[in-house]
Amino acid sequence: MLRRETRVRARALQILYAWESRNRPPVRVVADGLYALHGGRDGVWDRAEAMAEAVAAAAARLDAEVAQDIERWRLARVGVNERNILRLAAHELLHTETPAPIVISEAVRLAHWFAGAKAPPFVNGVLDALARRVGRL
Repeated sequence: MLRRETRVRARALQILYAWESRNRPPVRVVADGLYALHGGRDGVWDRAEAMAEAVAAAAARLDAEVAQDIERWRLARVGVNERNILRLAAHELLHTETPAPIVISEAVRLAHWFAGAKAPPFVNGVLDALARRVGRL
């Protein structure tokens, strides 16, 4: 059984993927569509929607933070899932008290589940650099 926080992050990533894939409509619209597909709302979905809303509202700022720690890549060239995993984790590193090792570990786990084989080490490297730069590691 997955921890509740892990399920929240995975659902938030699904919401963000749909949000970005649909040309960034209001997060609430995207979330409502996903609720219908998954059989309704619950506490996990509510927290995931709130997290996705915070990330979507700050996407440009989060992208600027992440871009500082990506070597030899432009964020626009990074896959949608990887980009949203980085945004989610950057949001947590910058705006929550969740310990950085947990944030990074969870992001790497999401990369294993939702992105390609090269994504986990990429996500780990970028987030490690970000966490060190902002004094979280």
